[in-house]
Amino acid sequence: MAACDGQHRSPDHSTFQFDMRRDRPAICSYGTGSAVRLPGPSIDKPNVYDFGTPYATILADLVGKDRALYEANGLVAMLERNRRIKTAPERWQDASLQHQFDVVLTCEERVFDAVCEELWSRPSSCNTPVHVVNLEIKDNPTEAAVGGRLFVDLARRIEACPDLDAGLDTLLRDFAMQFPTHPLLHCVCFH
Repeated sequence: MAACDGQHRSPDHSTFQFDMRRDRPAICSYGTGSAVRLPGPSIDKPNVYDFGTPYATILADLVGKDRALYEANGLVAMLERNRRIKTAPERWQDASLQHQFDVVLTCEERVFDAVCEELWSRPSSCNTPVHVVNLEIKDNPTEAAVGGRLFVDLARRIEACPDLDAGLDTLLRDFAMQFPTHPLLHCVCFH
């Protein structure tokens, strides 16, 4: 799963990731941006951290700056949840060179584009397909909750698909017809 800043706002898809990591350690999450950017006291003053900065460190920094603000906007809860899943946010561009993936799920078109561009920009070493799928989810708490449930549903359907190369297009078409308010994008890239 990839997000711009490596921060997953929906408790549903983060829970799915946590449960699946316990059972299937090949499920990981990454950010595609140049740094981890979290909302600050104003839109022009974000909190910026390097990828690899532990969630516990980020959380302590934000709580030290303004606990009330970051509890009110949900960052404290999100970081608490994320640190139970893994130690720190990881950068897609670094990890994608070390691992091969069958499927990459994103929830924002610009992240989908960044993942595809990164895969296209490097030589294909083993010519193994990777399906990049975007389920568009608006970045607000309400949409994240609804979208997170859809994300879990989509991921489970993909996991149950016996042959991604033959069956994923049909699976995605059926999903899109069932949930037309959440557009899907799909691209096949190669490792």
